[in-house]
Amino acid sequence: MDRLRQRADFLAVANGARANAAAFVLQGRARDDDGSVRIGFTVTKKNGNAPERNRIRRRLRELVKRLDVISVRPHHDYVLVGRRAALSRDFDTMLDDLRSALQRLDRQPSRTGDGSRKPN
Repeated sequence: MDRLRQRADFLAVANGARANAAAFVLQGRARDDDGSVRIGFTVTKKNGNAPERNRIRRRLRELVKRLDVISVRPHHDYVLVGRRAALSRDFDTMLDDLRSALQRLDRQPSRTGDGSRKPN
């Protein structure tokens, strides 16, 4: 799995499907290329000061490391948007939340470039 690093990629994923969990929001979108799965992490300033945001980001990165590869779909981009609850939520529960969120994303129809949904 590769990392998302460019703002344009984050914005493109933000227009895709979304699944909420207590400790994070998972955003995802399918790509038209043959590249590997890419994952990005973001935590806004409203979630605390820099050390707290970094701790949230580290916990999210560790979640992805422990995630089994079959849970993610090939040729997709994902962004985990951290919430403050990620600081205190049990790690195993967060891992279950991530698996559940990935399954919910698979069931959602993808969006078009203008934000409207494509029919199945």
